[in-house]
This record gives sequence, structure tokens and C-alpha cells, in this order.
Amino acid sequence: MRSMAMRCLPTVFLTSVLAVSSARAADVPLTALGWLAGCWTTEHAEPGSGEQWMPLAGNVMLGMSRTIRGGNTVAHEFMRIANAPDGKLTFFAQPSGKPPASFAVLKQTPTEVVFENLEHPFPQRVIYRYEPPARLHASIEGTRNGVAKSFDYPMVRASCDAALTQPASQ
Repeated sequence: MRSMAMRCLPTVFLTSVLAVSSARAADVPLTALGWLAGCWTTEHAEPGSGEQWMPLAGNVMLGMSRTIRGGNTVAHEFMRIANAPDGKLTFFAQPSGKPPASFAVLKQTPTEVVFENLEHPFPQRVIYRYEPPARLHASIEGTRNGVAKSFDYPMVRASCDAALTQPASQ
């Protein structure tokens, strides 16, 4: 009897570990993404390009981004991070007026979060990596027409009041 219990112990342990890991992936706390809140300026881009994330309130983080080229806004995006109806932490994005898309959390560490939707045309992954005290690396990746693609958006923390001090013509 004892030898049978000892043989089953590794299976029981592995099953327990997998159950806890699955629960953690499905129940990632939104509070752990506090480092994302604030204003971020895209490096090597025209002034006004970047993202702004509101702090967590009402169980949701709201964000927006803007890309400026030649003095004009060429892209914008409204974003939300919240728990989906299934309880999984999810990134919802609506770029430049297109229909919204959702990406469920795939991985999270104290300084990185990866969201994924393999059914989405492009991108299939949205990644945010924080480098304290003031750097954020956002990236999107996946395949388009069978070709792997990745776009990086390095950002630095900025004052949210900076936009208020820019001339109205910008």
C-alpha cells in the first residue's frame, strides 16, 4: 500500500502544481500592473507620440495612445485592461476606430505582462515590459501573411502635464 502511495505522490504533486499555475494565469491581479499607470513618451518619435494609462479604478485600467508623423496624428488607440467575463485578465484594444480586439494574459511577472490572441490577424501578442525607474518597452508581434513580424515601442516616463504646456499648433 505504501509503495502505491509513493508512486502516486509525484502525479498528485504535479497535478496540484498545474492547477495552481492555471489558477494564477487566470486570476492575475490587476493591481500588479500599477507600474503601467502614467504618461509615456515614445522614444525617437515626434513630440506627442506615446501612451497614457489611468491608474486602476473600478477594476479597470484605461489607456490611450497616439502616433504623430509630420505634425499630424496618424494613429490612435483606446485600450482597457480588465477581467473578461471568464475572469481572465484581458487587454482590450481599439486602434484607430477599428473594431475592438481582446488579448488574454499569457504571462505575467512583476515587470512584464504578455497578452495573446492567436485568432487575431495581427498582432497576436501585446507585450509591456517595465524597466524601473522610468522605461517602458511595449511591443506587438505575430505573423502577417505567414511572415513573423515584431514592432517595438520604447518609451520613457513623462509628465502628464507636458501636453498642457505645448503650443496649441502641435
